[in-house]
Amino acid sequence: MNPRIQVLKEEILSDNWYILRKVTFNYRRKNGTWEMQSREAYDRGNGATILLHNPEKNTVILTRQFRLPTYVNGNGNGMLIETCAGLLDNENPEEAIRRETEEETGFVIHTIRKVFEAYMSPGSVTEKLYFFLAEYSDHTEKRNGGGIEEEEIEVLEIPLAEAMSMIEEGRIADGKTIMLLQHLALRQLQTV
Repeated sequence: MNPRIQVLKEEILSDNWYILRKVTFNYRRKNGTWEMQSREAYDRGNGATILLHNPEKNTVILTRQFRLPTYVNGNGNGMLIETCAGLLDNENPEEAIRRETEEETGFVIHTIRKVFEAYMSPGSVTEKLYFFLAEYSDHTEKRNGGGIEEEEIEVLEIPLAEAMSMIEEGRIADGKTIMLLQHLALRQLQTV
């Protein structure tokens, strides 16, 4: 652990949906002095996300669903276009993303490739995301999709070029989705 950090107290502020924790700690500054600080961290567990790509048609599979936090922060209808994603739920990242892919999109994916890991909002959220790419085709096995329980997920097949334009136009505004789309576009540039 970090010798510059001494945790003094942890309090659970909310355990309603996930855990909101307040941590009070001493932090040793570079000049050697100790300073007491307090921060809140939202712990929702780690997750995984995947971009499905059809190299023959150069299309991608994205989803659209209602996201309350975006709605209360200015997204007029609350609908967000994103890559398939979900929490790990005590699975390893590969198992979790295969399950989420089938639940959300209906595609049954066998070969996936991990491309990186990232903390998406490290100032307040503990979550680490595992990012994957996978190929699909018109022959890929497909089941129902659309999500489970209260989820109402629309599955979209979009040309990669159009998806990239949608980022510039603000129609795709989800960070994980932008990262995977740009990663795929950069990979394609490297192979030209």
